[in-house]
Amino acid sequence: MKPATGLDEIRLMIERGIKPPMMDLLDIDLTAAEEGRVVFTATPSRRVYNPLGIAHGGFAATLLDSACGLAAKSATKDLTDCVTLELKISYHAALDENVGEVRAIGTVVSMGRRVAHTTAKIVDSDDRLYATATSTLLLAARRTRDEG
Repeated sequence: MKPATGLDEIRLMIERGIKPPMMDLLDIDLTAAEEGRVVFTATPSRRVYNPLGIAHGGFAATLLDSACGLAAKSATKDLTDCVTLELKISYHAALDENVGEVRAIGTVVSMGRRVAHTTAKIVDSDDRLYATATSTLLLAARRTRDEG
């Protein structure tokens, strides 16, 4: 089945277990998608620690940026690329290996013809909040990717 919408494309990624290299590197999984909402899961481990002995802010930023971007993509009616123009992150609590699995939940706030606004949050299994983000994304015509 060839995907026709952003949500179709995301669901196909989940079904086939397709992971972009960054998600593979940080062991992040895309676990759920519906129109305007996606969920990623990951477990902070020592592999992503900074010199302070907690997960690097870039780990949370990657989760949040991914959730914001694919939330927008899940609401597109064709195979549109959603390119981050702006990402604002607030860190609420430190992530470390004792936290266990976390979810990054991205949702659409508004979709225009050229720009989307999204939000995302990282929570643990008890819904404790670790980080939040807002994002502005450019909705751009699909560009050809060289798979070679």
